[in-house]
Amino acid sequence: MKHRRSLSLVAAVALAGTVVSVRRNRRPRAGLPAPESLVVTPGYRDGTGTPLLLLHGVGGNWRVWSPVLPHLEEHHDVIAPTLLGHGGAARFPVGVEPSIEALADGLEEALDEAGIAEVHVVGNSLGGWVALELARRGRARSVVVFSPAGAWRSQWRISSRATGIRVSVGLISRCAAHADALSALSWVRWLMLSTQVAYPMRVQPALLAADIRASGDAPGVVPLLRAIPKRQIDGLPADRSFPIRVVWAASDRVLPFKHFGAPMLDLLPGAEIIHQKGTGHIPMSDDPIAVARLILEVTQAVDHVNIPTAVNG
Repeated sequence: MKHRRSLSLVAAVALAGTVVSVRRNRRPRAGLPAPESLVVTPGYRDGTGTPLLLLHGVGGNWRVWSPVLPHLEEHHDVIAPTLLGHGGAARFPVGVEPSIEALADGLEEALDEAGIAEVHVVGNSLGGWVALELARRGRARSVVVFSPAGAWRSQWRISSRATGIRVSVGLISRCAAHADALSALSWVRWLMLSTQVAYPMRVQPALLAADIRASGDAPGVVPLLRAIPKRQIDGLPADRSFPIRVVWAASDRVLPFKHFGAPMLDLLPGAEIIHQKGTGHIPMSDDPIAVARLILEVTQAVDHVNIPTAVNG
């Protein structure tokens, strides 16, 4: 377990050391095409249907949902923002401390501006915590969360996990200027992603590069990681008006179910739990069709629409 917890930190240190050689030779190795550079942007919206909000994890950005978007846009008005304080997004307002509540405040303001009262809300990791906070505030039409953060049994475990991620983020941010060259290296993708996804090579180099670039301009991430261990999620009542589906990767190496998922279910009475095989903590690139299906089964049931066979396949 010690090796697994420290792997992302090892990856960050290795990346920092690799920057020296990248500066000398900015072209990828022979046989590896240079990835298309993706611009860091504050969010994405497309599709038709009832609104569906997708929320990413800490240190990430909206592009982590890219593999799933084509499967969802046929059925929903898909809104995928980058959270406040993250790369490409707005900063936290002056005088506002980074927190789950502040993230939810920013999203509520955006929903109000768009004239959206309720939305199907989906979140992964930190995004799952924010999704549940929006639901607590009465903004959810349905909720699907993948390995949501926000609950734990050991204060030491969550504090050490947040500290490790914080240090890794700080080191990786120093590599932002060389994101494209680094992400073209298969060993870099494996080292950076092997604790987060089940199949690192399924993550497109351009998407990893966008993540690395975004980390170089994400002033709210470190303060968020300092705040996260200070208080757990507020539970939701059993007599709620919307369904909650909790999906947990069977082999989640970031937030193992035993330590983080079981206590989460204690705070969500009546929630459905699905243990997903073959995916990691961030499942979107591992199996985008399955992730889309797990979302659409819930949203379409609420909207009383049949799920197309193509997505079920």
